[in-house]
Amino acid sequence: MKIFVRILFCWMLLMTVAQDSFAASYIEVTAAGNRLLKLAVVPPQPMGSAIKTEMANETAGIQSFDLTMSGLVSAERKDAAVLANGLALTPIDFVPWLSAGYDLLIRGEYELRGQELTIEFRLYDVVAKKLLTAKRFLGTEKELRRYAHSFSDEVLRILTGEKGCFTSKILYVSNQSGNKELFLMDWDGFNPQQLTRNRSINLSPDISPDGREIIFTSYKRGNPDLYKRAVSSPVEVPVSSRKGLNITGAWSPDGTRIALALSKDGNTEVYTIARDGSAPNRLTVSNSANVSPAWTPDAKRIVFVSDRYGKPQLFIMDANGGNLQRFGAGGGYTVNPSWSPKGDKLAFARSAGGFQIFVANADGSNETQLTFEGNNERPRWSPDGRFIVFSSKRGGQEAIYVMRADGSGQTKVSRNKGLSQHPVWAPRAQ
Repeated sequence: MKIFVRILFCWMLLMTVAQDSFAASYIEVTAAGNRLLKLAVVPPQPMGSAIKTEMANETAGIQSFDLTMSGLVSAERKDAAVLANGLALTPIDFVPWLSAGYDLLIRGEYELRGQELTIEFRLYDVVAKKLLTAKRFLGTEKELRRYAHSFSDEVLRILTGEKGCFTSKILYVSNQSGNKELFLMDWDGFNPQQLTRNRSINLSPDISPDGREIIFTSYKRGNPDLYKRAVSSPVEVPVSSRKGLNITGAWSPDGTRIALALSKDGNTEVYTIARDGSAPNRLTVSNSANVSPAWTPDAKRIVFVSDRYGKPQLFIMDANGGNLQRFGAGGGYTVNPSWSPKGDKLAFARSAGGFQIFVANADGSNETQLTFEGNNERPRWSPDGRFIVFSSKRGGQEAIYVMRADGSGQTKVSRNKGLSQHPVWAPRAQ
């Protein structure tokens, strides 16, 4: 009964918080001069149930990592005295946090009965001494990491007006099982899940806009054919098994068509096909290799890689193949184009003392190099455009890294043995 009263009281408090109007001006008010907000994350305390110190510390560590990686705050785990009557009934003493220079505070509490978990998180504005938001989760202990990430998403929404992507996942290729199979992991590298088990070479995956289906090229029948499967089902259905290459498939933004490269006519050309593999439409006509198509978010244009000028460069055309032009001013060996979610930026890999990740404006201007160490390839944007995932070989086997969109905060996230490559950031859960 006590926990129900506390939760009800918490919900009533939440209804009085003007979250959206406050969020619009919060960063400007409390972080003048572009300094990072300073956030304290206190491990959640038990609510009259079994004490799980390791679980509580893990939760605080997850949120500290998420929010520090956002680039908006400097977050750190901090221990604090237990609140005798819980969060809802005990006033927060903001003075020690304010004296220590903190702008924000996360506190939480949990109740664990067997495997059943109730956990609540609260975000406070230390300077204004007020509650900004709170969320309560009911489930099992196995879902702890998802709950912690979900509240990080909520914190980002309060600070920026846009929900974070910390509950999203990354699709990638790994040979940890002895073959190049597809895996899915949390954005921070935890909870890896093997998807394919065909004991072959599986490459260049892409995930549908609704996050439910995957396309990929597989050599499971000898030829590099394009397959489709549901994330939740092991059934792999051939989509394009035409003679020669069926590679670098990319879903259209509405999920109705697929752009890919086919060599059935001799050299490799860019085509679009229906999601079931029918209705092929050839878009490029040249004597060169044309691969790696990527749709703009509005589906009006497609960028791709072609060596028609001697070495691989980026070209862009209308979605029907018209109005072809080179992207930008050209440069070194350039591959792996990927549009930002808003379509205002293009990320790609280019030979520059090893392959490095670059970003340019949609019109090709303002090219900026983001990586400088090792070989770095296959950039893909996070759903909110705040991060870029890529594969990198830095003194060892190829692994999956994440960085902020400006190139800062480069962090290895893959944790499995063997190489990891071909990352794709999955959409937010529907």
